[in-house]
Amino acid sequence: MKYFIKKQSFGVFMWLFLFACWVTPFAVHAKDQKSIPEIPANVVASYLHSIIKADRTIYSTYIVNRLHEKNILDADEAWEQKNALPLPAQFLQKSGRLVAEHGTGIRFRLISLWPIYPRNAPATDFERKGLEALAKQSDQPYSGVIRSGKLSYYQAIFADTAVTKACVNCHNTHPLSPKRDFKLKDVMGGIVITIPLNHSR
Repeated sequence: MKYFIKKQSFGVFMWLFLFACWVTPFAVHAKDQKSIPEIPANVVASYLHSIIKADRTIYSTYIVNRLHEKNILDADEAWEQKNALPLPAQFLQKSGRLVAEHGTGIRFRLISLWPIYPRNAPATDFERKGLEALAKQSDQPYSGVIRSGKLSYYQAIFADTAVTKACVNCHNTHPLSPKRDFKLKDVMGGIVITIPLNHSR
């Protein structure tokens, strides 16, 4: 009988717990939206960069490098045709395109002063100045507010450094590469993160 009482009490407790979990989001949502603090755009950009950098590092280190070392599967520029893995740079660019398709206005991509393909060159004077600044001092992002028509965007460019030998070897040996003397930890370009400042509430 004691076991039945304990079991019944536990069941009541779990029901109350689950009910509280179900109700809490609605209670929070019902609060005055003005009481929720806004996060500055530069902080949001920093959060996004941390996630992008972590995902790319994990992909490069624990997927591309590990599968290559075990002779299972390699990364290749023509990965779609060769049934291979995308290069780390292609992984990032593909991720950026998928994010853009969601319609939030957030964008991110790789650019460089020495791009293998013209599409990865800086698209604006702001981006070019940002890359030039990062080549001299890479520990802080180059950022500012830009305008496109009637819309305003916060744009931050973070240094993209050579973190693996694969990145260095790819750029130093690619026939279309305009720069072939990269070393580990060199700034190879930048990760541009663009966040819309005009949004509906």
